[in-house]
Amino acid sequence: MKLPFYQVDAFTSRIFGGNPAGVCPLDAWLDYDVMQAIAAENNLAETAFFVAGPDRFHLRWFTPTAEVDLCGHATLASAWVLFEKLGVTSDEVSFDTRSGVLTVKRDGAKLSMDFPSRPGEPCEAPEALLAGLGIQAAEVLKARDYLVVLESEAAVRAVQPDFAKLMAVDTFGIILTGPGNEADFVSRFFAPRMGVPEDPVTGSSHCTLTPYWAGRLGKTRLSARQVSARGGELECEDLGARVSIAGHAVLYLEGSIYVD
Repeated sequence: MKLPFYQVDAFTSRIFGGNPAGVCPLDAWLDYDVMQAIAAENNLAETAFFVAGPDRFHLRWFTPTAEVDLCGHATLASAWVLFEKLGVTSDEVSFDTRSGVLTVKRDGAKLSMDFPSRPGEPCEAPEALLAGLGIQAAEVLKARDYLVVLESEAAVRAVQPDFAKLMAVDTFGIILTGPGNEADFVSRFFAPRMGVPEDPVTGSSHCTLTPYWAGRLGKTRLSARQVSARGGELECEDLGARVSIAGHAVLYLEGSIYVD
C-alpha cells in the first residue's frame, strides 16, 4: 500500500523552524496499530491522519507512543496540506476530532485555528514537578497539563529539565511560561510520558496559556513565542470559551509511505 505523506514545519515561516508534523491523507482509516507504527517510524512529535467525510474531514493525531486528544501544530499542518496541496479552494476547513469540531481559516499568509479554551486552576505543585524542572517554587495551575509560571523569559530558557523525574508527573504535559522580552509571553512544553521530551512548538498548550495571559495582562490579543531550540511564533486571541491560535507553515518534505 502506497500512502501520500507530507512533513510540514508549523508555526514558522522558515524551513527548519517551528514544529515538524507528519500529515498522512487517507481514503479510509487504517488499523490503529498501523497508524501508531507509522507515527513511531516518523518519530515526530505528532503525525496526523485525516479522512474526508460528508460534511468535514475526520482528523486524528499520534505521538510516537500514543494517540492524543488535541494537537495544534499537526492541525495547522493538515489544513496547510489541504489548502496548498489537495485543492481545497475555500478559505475554511473543518475537522471532526476527539476534541470536537476544529476550524482552520486562511488569515492572509497565516492560518488561524479555532480551539477550545482550557483555563488552568491554581493547585499545589507536586514534588516531582518542581524536582524535574530543578526549581524551588513557582505559581502552578492545572488543566490538561500543569502550567508553571516563572518570573522572566530568561528563567524559562534557563530551566534544564530532568525528564526521568518528570516521567513521574501524572499529566499529559508540562507547560513552562513567563513574560516575554519581545512577545507578550514565552513558553516551553514537555511531555516525556507521551514520548515527546520537549516539543518544539505546541498549539494545544496555548489553549491554557491564552486565557492565563489574557487575564494577567488585561488584553485579549496576544503575541507568543515558544523558546525551544527550533522556536516558533504564534498569535493568540482569548474568545471566552474558545481561543484563536494563528501561525505560518512551510513544507519540508513530500513523498510516499509504503505499508504492507
